[in-house]
Amino acid sequence: CLLTGSSSIYFLQENSIKAKAKAYDSNEPKKPAGYQPNIYTPLKERKADFLEKNQEYRSTTSQSRSKFRDQSSIGKQSQPLAKNDGESQSGFHKSWTLLLVLLISVPSLYVLWNGMPSLLDATLSSRDTQILQAFRARMKKLKNTYQSQHPNLWKRTHVFLEKHLNASHLHLEPAILLFTAGQEAEKALRCLSNEIADAFAFSQNATTIKINGADKAILDSDIVKLEVDDELSSGFREGKKVAVVHRFELLPAGSTLIFYKYCDHENAAFKDVALLLTVLLDEQSLRKSLTLQEVEEKVRDFLWAKFTSSDVPNSYTGMDTDKLSGLWSRISHLVLPVWPEKGLPVEGCT
Repeated sequence: CLLTGSSSIYFLQENSIKAKAKAYDSNEPKKPAGYQPNIYTPLKERKADFLEKNQEYRSTTSQSRSKFRDQSSIGKQSQPLAKNDGESQSGFHKSWTLLLVLLISVPSLYVLWNGMPSLLDATLSSRDTQILQAFRARMKKLKNTYQSQHPNLWKRTHVFLEKHLNASHLHLEPAILLFTAGQEAEKALRCLSNEIADAFAFSQNATTIKINGADKAILDSDIVKLEVDDELSSGFREGKKVAVVHRFELLPAGSTLIFYKYCDHENAAFKDVALLLTVLLDEQSLRKSLTLQEVEEKVRDFLWAKFTSSDVPNSYTGMDTDKLSGLWSRISHLVLPVWPEKGLPVEGCT
């Protein structure tokens, strides 16, 4: 029974397969006479189909690889971009911080800078005012004491010395005054020159350097030059503001060349000081009718005779006409006559 059943099943399956094959053959187009099937055709179709699928696989793989590379490159590029963004933001904040600091500090510095000169000017102005007031008070007192002097002496001395007392003016050269008198006014010449120098020094809380030419008249010219240089230099360095050289005409001729150093128009060793020189003429008196120009000429001719004459001891010692001309141009800024005064004490000055 089992064999009979199995065989029947086999025949049924075979009949079903034959029926399907017959149906398929009925649907196929009819082949022409003499047609022979090509057994290689299915192989070619399979090969072409395999190649096509292989090519599709390769293209798909290459696309995926390129896509992966693009994504990785984009990722790599995004990292520096993010870093650059952070740096740019940091630089941006630093720039704004610096700008804010400048906006705050610049106006403050401007106000401070503009305020400092005004404070400095106020301080200097106050100091100048005090100095000028002290000087004018002393000069007014002197004017009341020395009432025989010409008004030009007070006026010109005031203007000349006050210009150097004003700190707001740039001091390019020292103030040089030369006072002269006849024999009858010797005491007035000494006392008045001392008083004016002391008034100038007192107003600046300083003292006066005093040099007496008569004490050095018989000394060697080179020695006197060194002594005068030392007295002036050390005194001015210590803060003294004025020097009086009495009887300038009695100094040895060559020693007077040291005043090139202290009276030069451009290269004076000290420019914020004053030097007062006195010259006592040989003649008994000076006429009050003489002009300032005539007085200046008298003093010039007198010094020429003193310093370049062979009859005068110590003349020609390092001195000649050219050197004396240069010296005269430096000490003759302002030449003022002094006349005798009544009521001066016999000894000392008022």
